[in-house]
Amino acid sequence: MTVPKEMPEKWARAGAPPSWSRKKPSWGTEEERRARANDREYNEKFQYASNCIKTSKYNILTFLPVNLFEQFQEVANTYFLFLLILQLIPQISSLSWFTTIVPLVLVLTITAVKDATDDYFRHKSDNQVNNRQSQVLINGILQQEQWMNVCVGDIIKLENNQFVAADLLLLSSSEPHGLCYIETAELDGETNMKVRQAIPVTSELGDISKLAKFDGEVICEPPNNKLDKFSGTLYWKENKFPLSNQNMLLRGCVLRNTEWCFGLVIFAGPDTKLMQNSGRTKFKRTSIDRLMNTLVLWIFGFLVCMGVILAIGNAIWEHEVGTRFQVYLPWDEAVDSAFFSGFLSFWSYIIILNTVVPISLYVSVEVIRLGHSYFINWDKKMFCMKKRTPAEARTTTLNEELGQVEYIFSDKTGTLTQNIMVFNKCSINGHSYGDVFDVLGHKAELGERPEPVDFSFNPLADKKFLFWDPSLLEAVKMGDPHTHEFFRLLSLCHTVMSEEKNEGELYYKAQSPDEGALVTAARNFGFVFRSRTPKTITVHEMGTAITYQLLAILDFNNIRKRMSVIVRNPEGKIRLYCKGADTILLDRLHHSTQELLNTTTDHLNEYAGEGLRTLVLAYKDLDEEYYEEWAERRLQASLAQDSREDRLASIYEEVESNMMLLGATAIEDKLQQGVPETIALLTLANIKIWVLTGDKQETAVNIGYSCKMLTDDMTEVFIVTGHTVLEVREELRKAREKMMDSSRTVGNGFTYQEKLSSSKLTSVMEAVAGEYALVINGHSLAHALEADMELEFLETACACKAVICCRVTPLQKAQVVELVKKYKKAVTLAIGDGANDVSMIKTAHIGVGISGQEGIQAVLASDYSFSQFKFLQRLLLVHGRWSYLRMCKFLCYFFYKNFAFTMVHFWFGFFCGFSAQTVYDQYFITLYNIVYTSLPVLAMGVFDQDVPEQRSMEYPKLYEPGQLNLLFNKREFFICIAQGIYTSVLMFFIPYGVFAEATRDDGTQLADYQSFAVTVATSLVIVVSVQIGLDTGYWTAINHFFIWGSLAVYFAILFAMHSNGLFDMFPNQFRFVGNAQNTLAQPTVWLTIVLTTVVCIMPVVAFRFLRLHLKPDLSDTVRYTQLVRKKQKAQHRCMRRVGRTGSRRSGYAFSHQEGFGELIMSGKNMRLSSLALSSFTTRSSSSWIESLRRKKSDSASSPSGAADKPLKG
Repeated sequence: MTVPKEMPEKWARAGAPPSWSRKKPSWGTEEERRARANDREYNEKFQYASNCIKTSKYNILTFLPVNLFEQFQEVANTYFLFLLILQLIPQISSLSWFTTIVPLVLVLTITAVKDATDDYFRHKSDNQVNNRQSQVLINGILQQEQWMNVCVGDIIKLENNQFVAADLLLLSSSEPHGLCYIETAELDGETNMKVRQAIPVTSELGDISKLAKFDGEVICEPPNNKLDKFSGTLYWKENKFPLSNQNMLLRGCVLRNTEWCFGLVIFAGPDTKLMQNSGRTKFKRTSIDRLMNTLVLWIFGFLVCMGVILAIGNAIWEHEVGTRFQVYLPWDEAVDSAFFSGFLSFWSYIIILNTVVPISLYVSVEVIRLGHSYFINWDKKMFCMKKRTPAEARTTTLNEELGQVEYIFSDKTGTLTQNIMVFNKCSINGHSYGDVFDVLGHKAELGERPEPVDFSFNPLADKKFLFWDPSLLEAVKMGDPHTHEFFRLLSLCHTVMSEEKNEGELYYKAQSPDEGALVTAARNFGFVFRSRTPKTITVHEMGTAITYQLLAILDFNNIRKRMSVIVRNPEGKIRLYCKGADTILLDRLHHSTQELLNTTTDHLNEYAGEGLRTLVLAYKDLDEEYYEEWAERRLQASLAQDSREDRLASIYEEVESNMMLLGATAIEDKLQQGVPETIALLTLANIKIWVLTGDKQETAVNIGYSCKMLTDDMTEVFIVTGHTVLEVREELRKAREKMMDSSRTVGNGFTYQEKLSSSKLTSVMEAVAGEYALVINGHSLAHALEADMELEFLETACACKAVICCRVTPLQKAQVVELVKKYKKAVTLAIGDGANDVSMIKTAHIGVGISGQEGIQAVLASDYSFSQFKFLQRLLLVHGRWSYLRMCKFLCYFFYKNFAFTMVHFWFGFFCGFSAQTVYDQYFITLYNIVYTSLPVLAMGVFDQDVPEQRSMEYPKLYEPGQLNLLFNKREFFICIAQGIYTSVLMFFIPYGVFAEATRDDGTQLADYQSFAVTVATSLVIVVSVQIGLDTGYWTAINHFFIWGSLAVYFAILFAMHSNGLFDMFPNQFRFVGNAQNTLAQPTVWLTIVLTTVVCIMPVVAFRFLRLHLKPDLSDTVRYTQLVRKKQKAQHRCMRRVGRTGSRRSGYAFSHQEGFGELIMSGKNMRLSSLALSSFTTRSSSSWIESLRRKKSDSASSPSGAADKPLKG
């Protein structure tokens, strides 16, 4: 990924808890902030935080002790260190110390190197940010200072396109009236420009000499995480000046379209609002890791119990029997009683039996996770060709948890959408434009369309604008008055600013992307908005420049949901132009437009059915006398001291009535490719998706409809907008009552009681009938997240199919995620692309960063990253599901084979006087987990799959076992243990029984210790090899090579250790020359091995055969379906586009700020730099995958249903 020169800060790297170079004020918690300009000595006494950031964990001196301390917090590492210490005591150790120390040191070293590498990059990132240069006013001179040396009270100069170094009070700028423009994508995800303005008293301080003499003092609120609020006062020249958020530039913002500005540092480093919202990095561990820690403790307890039993047996045996053999088997010098002998025997057996949990288990787990991570990195289907960006697994510890996700929390802007608005269709005077038809009158699809409309007649046209219906351009060229008035309205009724750098090169600065799309459409069709002054608007209409007098702007707000302009044309005629939400505007039309209204309503329904954002246009002629009288009343209302907004709203309401309908526009908010399909698949996989966005409610709701999270088929969409605790509680209560009433009406009997009983949040709300959605605003969410209401909110939200939280702060995003984690005990995934998503990404079990348009902070804080939201389905349904499946199968088999291996020692203890003698020689014990059985299980853990990737996507219900944690849990663990113990019993007693009476070919007794050990060891290796063959569901050449190769290596090493060559070199170590050859030459031994293998394996084969035929699961059915499909010719099905009909939603001003119209009329923002609008390209609406809905029945709870459709097809 290419990193721009001004790269967003990297303080949020994954895995690094932020620790700041901060000194607390001496009095404790800060209650207010005092900052005096140009007076470092005064400000230093408060000991405010410096602007230096630190995300690294170690330095050269602390790395070794701190890292080892962290590693030995792992139960397993401490356990193996304890065993190593025991093995160093010769009185109790019957195994060499190297069997434990070598793998332990290997694991610690690998982990330490990985941690050191990660921390090196964190140091590098910190240095890059801290060493950025900033111009600081020191002693009357602008000096270059590193960011980390900037202090509270310093005055900083920023230049265009620079990042803001700290939270600043804007003092002055190059723009008139102290205005400046910033981009806040790193803070709230919004890419449109924001306006900030210095207070008038400081806006003239543009000269360095004046700034050097500035000694004002700011007293304001203490550091907090509220991005949209700031309260403070500037004391200067014995006067007080109120300060608000409109006067602040926050760290993380970028200065745009402003040559320079000066600011006073109020908050630095960790005190900045961005840092306050970043949250702490949490150490993430999977549910399997947590279960493993519990199981290791259980196994250790089981190990202690076995040690106690065998120690008691040793004490009794030594007391009753051993005393008779003191001449032959004397006690060690330190042993003076049978009890003490039993005590030493206890520790000896702890060492011998410790292989129930060998350290190779943890090494193997890390190797498998590393392999899964590489598969994600290498997946070409998750590689974005456009951006040349591959998917990246930034951690190796969470792969299997990708297969257990139940809740996804997604950002909107840049994650679900491209934040690109396209003028798609329109209705003018009852005629719909935008669709293209073929010669038969059928609507043409995108691939069948002819060339786009040619705008070459217009030298000022935007070459990036595309439109496909030539009839609209023909109507314009023919001079149709309604069409001309339509585009005239679009060119006049807006707050866009224009700049012309070169002749004919227009750049529009739109406050919201949808406004830019509408003005650009008018521009291409011949009505070019050219320039404006505070009192005029100049438009080139079909090549002719016409200047309109701008009389008034009736600004947009969330209540009015419309904006109007009143203009006087060159002929002196006064006209009001209005555009706004159809639900608002249609009620304000003149009754004479009823017939046109009906036709336009049909068009609006059609557009809304395609997920387009609609807008209605109307106009009204005003006579001079009425306007003069109305303007006077408007002036009086604007000067009112009380209820100013209500008075103005009433004045606006009066003039915006009895308007004449012109038509409607339809804008496509371009979703990222594949978003609706991805959400559909994930929903079918029983994954709940919540959208948490800093954007406005209208924007979020429209995107919810576009990506099919919200549909008109839903029973109801609840909107919570209360401003007080009581209002929010009442709205949530009413929502729950409606859902409960609906359930009682339907009478579904609440069929999910089993699921409810397993959840901590036991509520019948989980079982409501119908589909509901919840939309809640940020100010309401703040109340809903309070301790006494969070459960009510969670109950209501979890009963809904879709949840959308609007206008939320980064910290609120994290709080919502934490709430679900706390009460639902479900695996959560957060996905976003901006700095405002970092806190949410850190809080969730799994964080996914999208390398999009809003910097790379989200990627740096994430566990996984890729470039498009659609790759999420493959990450979860393929890689996540496979990782979970493989890890579960690996763990089950690993515990089985090690209990089968270790428990033989337990049974042997009863026949060797409990002397802690091992059945196998120590080389077999050392090599069993490292060589003989390690590679086959690794191959299964890395490569195995139950169904191909295509079927994983086709049957999303296959994902549910991971959510329910069915494949590896305490029950499955005990089943594996039981199978291992059963195998160990047969492994010991069948050879023991045979050897009791068996003879060699020459008639001598077959039974001896070494022959018995070889027979048991050979039986064990063969049995576990056959078992892994049964467990392997996907055979590759590597699986074959590892399984049969491991068997071959076993026999090669076995014969080598009993050969003359090794005896000649190491006579004290390899004494039993020829034992293996002699033992395995006996037919009786091979019959014993075959009998043991058959008796151990046959119950497993029989059980699996019966389960497959009597109670197959969905994956079994899908595999059978796959076999059937291989015999059939593949059929390609075309997917039909299914539109949504019904509710219409305005697409206007979703990111629009109230008050911008007043700013335009004041003339304060007339000096503007350029803003190149995003390129507008059209594409056909994402076809809705109706076939996925059909497959919902295929992947229902009854596995047989999944096969019906494929079998027929």
